Amino acid sequence: MSEIPTPYGAAGGLVRVYPARVLDRPTPGLVWLHGGGFAAGDIDMPEADHVARTLADAGTTVLSVDYRLAPLPDGWEAPATEPGRERAGFPAASDDTLAVWDWLLAEAATLGVDPARLAIGGASAGANIATGAVLRLIQNDRHLPALVLLAYPTLLAEQPAPGGELRAALDARPDADRFGPDAVRGMYENYLGGSVVDAPLAAIPGLATHEDLAEFPPTLIVAGDVDELRVSSEHFARTLTSAGRDVEHVIEPGTDHGHLNRPDEGDAASLTLARFAARLAGLTLSAREAP
Repeated sequence: MSEIPTPYGAAGGLVRVYPARVLDRPTPGLVWLHGGGFAAGDIDMPEADHVARTLADAGTTVLSVDYRLAPLPDGWEAPATEPGRERAGFPAASDDTLAVWDWLLAEAATLGVDPARLAIGGASAGANIATGAVLRLIQNDRHLPALVLLAYPTLLAEQPAPGGELRAALDARPDADRFGPDAVRGMYENYLGGSVVDAPLAAIPGLATHEDLAEFPPTLIVAGDVDELRVSSEHFARTLTSAGRDVEHVIEPGTDHGHLNRPDEGDAASLTLARFAARLAGLTLSAREAP
């Protein structure tokens, strides 16, 4: 019976590596970022650890990024065990993500990862950071991921009002209606340390035009069903489509925001992770079937 690979810290503490639980190498690789409004969350939360373990079990080596968090907004309580790394707003988390990306490329052979089958992704604010990092890679003509995986992302600081059907669903679920305009704008202002006006595209990637996205990699977006942030992912998906890019936008039925962080509540987290695992496995199949 083969030994189960054990996650371990690497890249100077920037990542926790979850080796793929497979016998054959190389494997796909995924750089993954947890959410938390840019100022909260950690790599032990289910949205990081459970996601990474599940995808590693399915055959992908996952690098969970312990990126620098933004300063705590007024009224937010500091966690009982505050991470030792200094807090910093944009572009600290984005810089950390690109540092992990470079480390993964440099260490791919050691990790048993195929550099042609690399993906990047994240959940909520982590999905924003991942998307912005890809835009920076494009802008600097650097090695791009083969796939982008986004779970219920926030991509706009000032998002359009939800349509009538979503608005009615939010009104019927007050507990899920927590991402109104003021809350979202305030989250971004805290991340940026100032106004959202003229903010860098990497901080608000939903503002990208189809010209900005002309080289954006194939993308799978899984949005929450009753989640006002869904409007920003729908907007981004439309822009990707107008740019002629490969994008799939899925609304996970019956979910509100953050279902990957609640894997014990029904089947939604498992369904989303199965979608991600299938796309990552597809990278493997595509590479093996190539002439």
